[in-house]
Amino acid sequence: MAGSDGHAKAPAWTKGAGRRTAFLRGVMSAPTTPGLFILFFAMIGFGALARDAGFGAGEAVFITASLFQLPGQVALVDQFGRGATIAAAAFAVALTAIRLLPMTVVLMPYLRGSGLPRWLEYASVHFVAITAWVESLKRLPAIPVPLRLPFYLGFAGVLCVSTITATFVGYHVAGQVSPLVSAALLFLTPIYFVCSLVATSTSSADYWAVLIGTVLGPILFLYLPGLDLLLTGLIGGTLAYFIGRWRRK
Repeated sequence: MAGSDGHAKAPAWTKGAGRRTAFLRGVMSAPTTPGLFILFFAMIGFGALARDAGFGAGEAVFITASLFQLPGQVALVDQFGRGATIAAAAFAVALTAIRLLPMTVVLMPYLRGSGLPRWLEYASVHFVAITAWVESLKRLPAIPVPLRLPFYLGFAGVLCVSTITATFVGYHVAGQVSPLVSAALLFLTPIYFVCSLVATSTSSADYWAVLIGTVLGPILFLYLPGLDLLLTGLIGGTLAYFIGRWRRK
């Protein structure tokens, strides 16, 4: 992958293109991304999950629009569905969002230097999630620096609108279909999680974390239902880290 200095061969459309063209290209590129459709159906599952947990349609849509990260959304709905306090729910969401910090640090150098107001750079951080992040790292290095931020905003904006739409659809579809179909919609969310984790794993420690979490999750849900997600992440991640270090040695 080329660095952020723009040495990669630029796409043909960038020749003489302005910011508006870059933004529209970002908008048009989003529907061609396979991850968009996976994310869309996963968000349908989230809408069904929110309905099952007793949230209103507006609340479900607001959660998607304000968080825009599926693990955090599921953690928030799960915690409130179990009657957790606001502090406990906020802590659970914060833990899921920690992974976004290194992703943001890696992505932001590609978005600087556009000449646009700085607040747009800050606003673009809201769209940092796994689908937008992976696709941006593939596409942005080949785009001239002044056009990267407009392209990213167009691309990520479509992803955001799609997730909001999918949440709304999933919420209402879940109440009009058979229990079997509704359960299938709910199951889309964990399927998306597992597929995303496996697809983005780069070391043996990552794979061990997925494996240990898969085993620990159901066990802790049965014995410690209020802390199962938190403990699964802490125990699984810690064990995977030390296993990875041991294997490297």
